[in-house]
Amino acid sequence: MRLSKWLRIIPVAFIMYMLAYMDRINIGVLMPYIQEGLNISASAAGDIAGIFFVGYLILQIPGGILATKWSAKKFIFILMILWGLAAMASGLVQTEGQLKLVRFLLGVAEGGVWPAVLVLLANWFTIQERARANAFWMACLPVSAMLMAPLTGILLKHFDWKMVLILEGIPPIIWAFVWYMIIKDRPSEANWMDENEKKQLLSMLAAEQDKAVKSEGYTAAFKNKTVWGLVIMYFLWMTGFYGYTLWVPSVVGEFTEDSAIMGWLTAVPFTCALIGMIINSYWSDRRMNRVQHVVVPLLIAACTMVAGQFVESPILKMVLLSITAIGVYAPYGPLWAIPTEIIPAGVVGAALGLQNAIGNLGGYNGPKFFGVLKDATGSFHAGFYFLALSLALAAIVTLILGRSMAKKDASIRANNNNSIVKLN
Repeated sequence: MRLSKWLRIIPVAFIMYMLAYMDRINIGVLMPYIQEGLNISASAAGDIAGIFFVGYLILQIPGGILATKWSAKKFIFILMILWGLAAMASGLVQTEGQLKLVRFLLGVAEGGVWPAVLVLLANWFTIQERARANAFWMACLPVSAMLMAPLTGILLKHFDWKMVLILEGIPPIIWAFVWYMIIKDRPSEANWMDENEKKQLLSMLAAEQDKAVKSEGYTAAFKNKTVWGLVIMYFLWMTGFYGYTLWVPSVVGEFTEDSAIMGWLTAVPFTCALIGMIINSYWSDRRMNRVQHVVVPLLIAACTMVAGQFVESPILKMVLLSITAIGVYAPYGPLWAIPTEIIPAGVVGAALGLQNAIGNLGGYNGPKFFGVLKDATGSFHAGFYFLALSLALAAIVTLILGRSMAKKDASIRANNNNSIVKLN
C-alpha cells in the first residue's frame, strides 16, 4: 500500500468532517445555556438541534451527482465556506425562530459533504482499499466529539454561548483553503504523486469501472423492499444515536456546574465509543458476521439507557453512559457492509443514498421527542426510554434484514451445488 495518497487525502478529509461534526456536538454542550438565554423549552431545544437534519436531507442526492459530474473538491470547498458562515451566524441570532432558520441552513450546507467525500474517495481508492479509507475517515465522528466537547466547555468559561458559536464557525472557513490547496479530484491531477504509482492506480481504477455494474437508479431503489428496510433501520438508529448525542451533555451537566469539567466529562463516553467502534469493526471483519455486530451493540445500548434511569451515583451513571456510547457508535463499520451483501449491485449505490438521506431524519426525531418528553415529565427518564425503544426496534429490523442475507447465501450455495451436480 503506497502511503502518499493516504497521507494526502485521508487526514485532510478527516479534519474537514471533524469540523462539520462539531456542529452536532457543540449544540448539545451549549443547549442548557441556549435554553436559558432564549428562554425556550426542552421541546424547542430539540427542534433547534433536530431541524439541522431536515436541511441535511436536501443536498444528499444532488451532492453526489454534483461531485461526480463537476468536482468534489470545489463543491466541498464552497460548502465549507457556507457552513462556516452559517455556524457563525448562529451566534448572532436574537430569537428562537432565527436560530432554527440558521440551523436549517447549516444542515443544508453540510448535507452535501458526505456523498461528495464518498465520490472523492472512490476516485482515489480501489475497491479493496475503500473500506479502510471509509473507516479511517468515519473515525472522525467520535474523535470530533472527544475533542470538541472539552473545547466548547473551556470556551464557555471565557465567553457566552453566542461568542462560542461564532468562534467555532471560523475553523471550517480557514480549513476550506487548506482543503482547496491540497485535495485533487483525481490521481491524474496530482503533481505530487510518483508517475509509476499514478499510472498503476489509474489503470486499476479504470479496470474496476469497466467491470462495474451499471446503476439502475433511484426508481429501482424506491421499489426495493429491502432498501426500505435499511432506511427504516437507519432512521430508528439515528433517532437513538442523535437523541443520545444531543442530550448526554445535559445529563453530565447535572454532575457539575463547571462548564470546562462538564466538557471533559462529556468526552469520556465518546472516547469509549471510538475504542468500541474500532474493535467491533475489526471483529466483524474477522468473523464476517455483520448482523450480530450491529444487533448486539444496539441492544446493549438500549439496556444501559434503561438501566441508567434507575441509578443515582454519578460514577455509575458515567459508566452506563459510556457503555451506551459504545453501543450507539459501534454499528457504524458493520452496518455499511450490509447493503452490498443483500441489495443487487445495480441498486446499491442509490440505496446507500436513500438510506443516508432519509434515515438521517432520525436526527430530528430523536432530539425533538426527547425534548417533548422532558417538558411533559420534567425529567430525562421518559426521553431515554424512547431512545432505548428506537435502538431496540433498529436491532429487530436488522435481524429481519439478516434473514434476507441468509436466504441469499442459501440460494447461492444451492445454485453452486446444482452446478457441481451438472458438471459431474
